[in-house]
Amino acid sequence: MTARRVVVTGIGVVSPVGIGAGVSWDNLVAGRSGIADITLFDTTDYEIHVAGEVKDFDATQYMDGKDARRHDRNTHFAVAASGEALKDAGLLNADGMLDTSQADADRFGMIVGTAIGGIGMIADGLATLNERGPGRVSPFLLPHMIPDAASGMVAIQYGIRGPNLAVVSACATGGHAIGEAMETIVRGQADLMLGAGTEAVIVPIAFAGFGQMRALGSPIDPDTGAYDPTIASRPFDLTRNGFVVSEGASVLVLEELEHARARGVTPIAEVIGYGSSSDASHMAAPAERGEGSQRSMKAALERAGIEPEAVDYINAHGTSTPLNDRYESAAISAVFGEHASRLAVSSSKSMTGHMMGAAGAFEAFVCARVVQTGCIPPTINLRHPDPELTLDYVPNEARQIDSRVALSNSMGLGGHNSTLILGRVEA
Repeated sequence: MTARRVVVTGIGVVSPVGIGAGVSWDNLVAGRSGIADITLFDTTDYEIHVAGEVKDFDATQYMDGKDARRHDRNTHFAVAASGEALKDAGLLNADGMLDTSQADADRFGMIVGTAIGGIGMIADGLATLNERGPGRVSPFLLPHMIPDAASGMVAIQYGIRGPNLAVVSACATGGHAIGEAMETIVRGQADLMLGAGTEAVIVPIAFAGFGQMRALGSPIDPDTGAYDPTIASRPFDLTRNGFVVSEGASVLVLEELEHARARGVTPIAEVIGYGSSSDASHMAAPAERGEGSQRSMKAALERAGIEPEAVDYINAHGTSTPLNDRYESAAISAVFGEHASRLAVSSSKSMTGHMMGAAGAFEAFVCARVVQTGCIPPTINLRHPDPELTLDYVPNEARQIDSRVALSNSMGLGGHNSTLILGRVEA
C-alpha cells in the first residue's frame, strides 16, 4: 500500500450476541443466535415478530443521564462501543477521556456511519407533532436525529478533535466508514481514527416498511413447523426466505503502525485493502451475478496489492435473502476463480441478523478476530444445502484454520458496495 500502514489496536462492540467484543466473539464462535421476539414495541399487528435486539442495554452506564434521554439509541450504542474500543487500545485516562499522553487529540478523528440515523427520534417527534402540536416538539430533535449525531457525541464524550464525519450508504455504511477512516490515516490527515457503524432501527415505522417489502425471514422451522426465532436467519440455506432486522454498533480503533509501536501497543490486525463500487442497477435488488460486488472486491484486492489466492476467509454479506446469497456467491466465484472452492465463507448474520449500517463494521471486527485467532465462526441454520450454491459456507460449527487474510463484503440499498481486507500483522 504505502509507507503509512494502518492497524487495528482496539475494538468495541454492542450487538445482539453480546455487549462487549469478548462476549460477542465467544457467542459467535459457539454458534449462539441473538435473534428473539421483539420487546422494544408491540408487534401484535405485524406479520413478523422477531429481530436481533441488543438486550439489557442501559445507556446511562456509558453517558450522562440527561444526554442519554436526549439522544437516539443509535448514538447510545456508538458511545458505548467507542468507549470499549478506546479502553481496549489503552487510550482512555482515569476520567474516561482521551489520554493525551498517548495520542494528540487534534490528530485523532473518526468516521461513524449509520444507514438511517435517529429514526426513533423522528418517529417520536412526528407523533408529538400530530398529537400535541408544534409547540411540544423537542428542541433537541433536529441536532440529535441527524446521521452525524453519533459521531458528534462520541467526539464530545471522549475529547477527540480530529477529522470527524458520518458516511451513509445503507447497509454498506460500516465497511465504507472503516475504509475511509483507513484512507484518512494513509494520506496523513490523522494518526488515529475510529471507524464505526451504528444502528437502532427496530422501531415500528422501519419494521413496517421492511415488512411491506416482503423481505423479512420467517421464524417458522421449515422441517417441523415450530416457531423458533433463532432459525429466521439462514443464509445460503435452500429454505432461506428473508433477512432479520437487527441493531447495534461496532467500533475499530485504527492507528498508524509506527504510532502504535511507539506506544508499545500490540496490533490486533492490519487493514490492508478497501474497495467501493455502485451497482448502478436497482434501488433494492443486487445486480445480476453480483457485478457491483465483483468490482468492489477487485478494487480491494488491488488496493491491498495481493492476489486473490492470498485470501483465506470471506465474511459474506450473507443476508439470507434468495437473491443476495445467490449473487454474492456468484460474485465470489467470478473474482476468485478456482481458489473460490478453497475459501472458507461464512455469514455472521445467521446469528446476529442484519445490523444495517453497523453490519460492515461488525463484520470487520469478525475478520480482525479471524486473522488474530485463526478461528472462523460458522454459518448456523445451514441444514439444507442449496445445490446452486457450491462454496464452503462453514456450516453450523466453527473451524480452526491458519487464516492470515480475511475479506468482508457489504452491500446496501441503492446499489452501494464496500469491501474490506484485513490481514495478520507481519513485521
